[in-house]
Amino acid sequence: MIELLVLIPAGAGILAFFVASDESRRILLISAALGQSALSIATWIVPPAPAFGGWLAEDPLGRLIETLTSVLFLAVAFYAEAYLREEARQPHSDFEEGFIFSNAREASFTGCLLLFLAAMTLVAVSQHFALLWVAIEATTLASAPLIYFHRHHRSLEATWKYLLICSVGIALALLGVFFLAVAATSPDGSTTALMVRDLRSNAHHFNAPWLKAAFVLLLVGYGTKMGLAPFHTWLPDAHSEAPSVASALLSGALLNCAFLGILRAHEICVAGGLAGFSDRLLLVFGLLSMAVAAVFISGQTDYKRMLAYSSVEHMGILAVGVGLGGAAVFGAMLHVINHSLTKAMLFLVAGNLLAVYRTKNTDGVAGALSVAPVSGGLWLLGLFAITGSPPFGPFLSEFTILKAALDQGETLVAVAYLAILAVILAAMAAPALAMAQGTPSEQVAPAHPKSKALCVVPSILGIAILVMGIYIPPVLTRALREAAHLLG
Repeated sequence: MIELLVLIPAGAGILAFFVASDESRRILLISAALGQSALSIATWIVPPAPAFGGWLAEDPLGRLIETLTSVLFLAVAFYAEAYLREEARQPHSDFEEGFIFSNAREASFTGCLLLFLAAMTLVAVSQHFALLWVAIEATTLASAPLIYFHRHHRSLEATWKYLLICSVGIALALLGVFFLAVAATSPDGSTTALMVRDLRSNAHHFNAPWLKAAFVLLLVGYGTKMGLAPFHTWLPDAHSEAPSVASALLSGALLNCAFLGILRAHEICVAGGLAGFSDRLLLVFGLLSMAVAAVFISGQTDYKRMLAYSSVEHMGILAVGVGLGGAAVFGAMLHVINHSLTKAMLFLVAGNLLAVYRTKNTDGVAGALSVAPVSGGLWLLGLFAITGSPPFGPFLSEFTILKAALDQGETLVAVAYLAILAVILAAMAAPALAMAQGTPSEQVAPAHPKSKALCVVPSILGIAILVMGIYIPPVLTRALREAAHLLG
């Protein structure tokens, strides 16, 4: 059954390139997303048997990421169906001069979306470091055409930057896999297979210097894809220039896949007695990412780039949580879910605002609450959630990490963490509140999307974010604890 998690979206993605009818292609997108999500949820009831000699298998970490990716993709697929329908009606609705919507372009977009899901699913179920590397590289190749959807010179630049920078990162990660293989080689020449389970069981016999070098390379390599500073430079361009559908998946799902690659390496370090080494590196890069994001969010006039830098901040929060260890790891795992839901909602709402105001400049958007009430209200809700305000989910996970830092006596980390969060709150609140509450221009008339899905989907995500701040289902709590346990 585990093979179907990858084969369903992969097969549908290939088929999408050959389907002539727009309507049939959109039905294929929704059907594949529904089928893959249903199968993903079923694995929580009946755990699937490993496949291909254990190369594909689910563990608590992988199941958490895979299910989150599937559910998020299902929500985005319903939004994408409405989005593509609107694009077909209004050829210039993405507001780039010279853009011409075509059947072939929609086929390419839909096909790449589904192949992107297949690649991210493969990342989550991979139990061999070589296969994991291949899967993460596949996510880059499948998602690059999504960024170039608008065919504008800025989207072309963003796509090339994404490909080049992430390719350098993935090359370093491959070198890290080689170093890991050397670390797992005993003096008599016998080598431990690069299966996560085997490496974790034998890590205490590994060569420590080689294992440290492997972790550094994997952290830098996958950290580039994750958006950790200073390797994040592709992320603001790609997230801001991609259509909102792709931006939601890039931020809400893709970054988690790269994070999983780092967590796999961290697992081995913890099992090998090098938790102190990997923890400190994660703390340093986490706080650096948060600080860099705070600098670039301040004074940012492009609201999609502002959301992109916010993703850099939250990847830093995840690294800090794992680096602190203990209860903070549980907080980091919870924050993976909260950030994904919140950021996906915000990018979808940003797409709605872009459709109304025809600009990504914060100064060109005002009075969203009166012009587009649902989207304006969701924009405010998302602002409060993503900046860690109660009672939303991100507040709970960020507070868990902060409390763990204080309980462990990491006062300097806690102070820096809290100070950066405060700066980012102030930096994001000013432009976001002005966008929602200002006085709209006379040229902007009240607008309501023709398709209800463009508002219903982000509304459902918004409700989920609120619920996650008030109540965490017991089954999810157990899953988060099991995932955190793997990380020590």
